[in-house]
Amino acid sequence: MAGSKTGNSGSYLKNLDYSVVQQCMHCGLCLPTCPTYDATKMERNSPRGRIALMRAVADGRLEATKSFADEMYFCLGCLACMSACPAGVNYAELFENARAEAEASGNLGTPKRTFVRWLTLNWLFGDLRRLQLLGIIIRLYQGLGLQKLVRNCGILKLLPLRMRQLEAMTPLIQPAFSAEMIAPITAASGAKRYKVAMLTGCAQDLMFSDVNRDTVEVLAANGCEIHTPPEQNCCGSLHAHNGELELARALARQSIDLFPPANFDAIITNAAGCGSHLKHYSVLLKDDPNYAASARIWDAKIKDIHEWLDFIGLTPPPKSKVTCKQKVTYHEACHLCHGQKISNEPRRLLKAVGNVELIELAESTWCCGSAGIYNVIQPEMANQLLARKLTHIRATGAETVATGNPGCMAHIQSGMNQAGDKIKVVHPISLLAEAYRQ
Repeated sequence: MAGSKTGNSGSYLKNLDYSVVQQCMHCGLCLPTCPTYDATKMERNSPRGRIALMRAVADGRLEATKSFADEMYFCLGCLACMSACPAGVNYAELFENARAEAEASGNLGTPKRTFVRWLTLNWLFGDLRRLQLLGIIIRLYQGLGLQKLVRNCGILKLLPLRMRQLEAMTPLIQPAFSAEMIAPITAASGAKRYKVAMLTGCAQDLMFSDVNRDTVEVLAANGCEIHTPPEQNCCGSLHAHNGELELARALARQSIDLFPPANFDAIITNAAGCGSHLKHYSVLLKDDPNYAASARIWDAKIKDIHEWLDFIGLTPPPKSKVTCKQKVTYHEACHLCHGQKISNEPRRLLKAVGNVELIELAESTWCCGSAGIYNVIQPEMANQLLARKLTHIRATGAETVATGNPGCMAHIQSGMNQAGDKIKVVHPISLLAEAYRQ
């Protein structure tokens, strides 16, 4: 979804295909769908307002100032505006190039911010062995009872408010990573119909490796032979969405090398945010003579797990012996419904689980506030959106909320925990896997 590499001007927006920049008609149909505009009613906080700023930079009428950069990072990148837009404006491409422009300007640069971005984007997510090491440390911190001790002894009260908020968001690390639970090659349960590859992700691997295991089990039950290399890398979504397009390109090349797309019928992802990015490698690498052709094949082979099962025809799970159905509601991850246009497929999957009663959620496509790392860099707006989402979830009376993205799962679960709610947060594929096991 990124534009071409910056030219002599050093500007991402000026070097972007101008037809993308000038496509917006300024009709305003995006305004009611934008969570930040809904909250502030300020034009600059709307997709239309942000595109006007981007176009001004592309035209040379405006410098990429700190105010411009701050506005680009106030945007959630939820892409709800793309679902509403009658002109088909590619806001995703504009958004990524605008954030790259903000980073290239240097107006956000402080020693602390520069170090944190290097530590996370370059070092930590550049090699997932380092990320797993951090996961092991947090796992020990939680497993040995140190987290509970720290939270109960009152020492956290000595920390600044923001540090206390970040500590409360510490995710629960799974007892085992995906490579410890999933064989490099998993045979189909019955007759082999397809050969697929499985992406285990980065944050997904730490927080929800059980979802990866469930995904492989469900694929096997549906006639797929699954190839899951134990050493995988970040897909680059985090980097592309935060203005580091060159790092995103490097990681895209690594993914293509690890999973040659011509070798598989499909390459499966179960994380909405990753999937939305993964389906646009051809745009990201369009100027790379060594990878452009493979990237086009890659885009055609990348499938979200709900999309793939719906396409091949889901094998119904055994009829449940449980007569009492669990009430489940469904939150639509932004990059699944808006980014990938996948909305009905997860619902059909949930309805196929015999002991599930699906209850529709009000504003199901409204962002929960997670939005990648938005809940870290914009906590006030993220918490407003989370509170709104939790209110709607509670109103359904459901005992479980299903959603297809690790960021949404972690953010909603954190909100539930802090509020004392007992509502479970699960991936739809885990409910299906449980039904197959029964």
